[in-house]
Amino acid sequence: MGLLSSRNAVIGIVLMVVGTLAMLPATLPNADQFMSYVLVVGAAAVVVGTWLVGTSESGRPV
Repeated sequence: MGLLSSRNAVIGIVLMVVGTLAMLPATLPNADQFMSYVLVVGAAAVVVGTWLVGTSESGRPV
């Protein structure tokens, strides 16, 4: 099976991309406190997305 044929893998990839894009504004020098909260949400999305991609195939998770 290919990586894009699994529903969990596709959701995981989308979560990783969205999480990465959510973290980018927090890296700006003039980021306010709200961006720190968005940074936490973005990091959580990347972690969940990575977990979904890692466990989408049968066998031992990476």
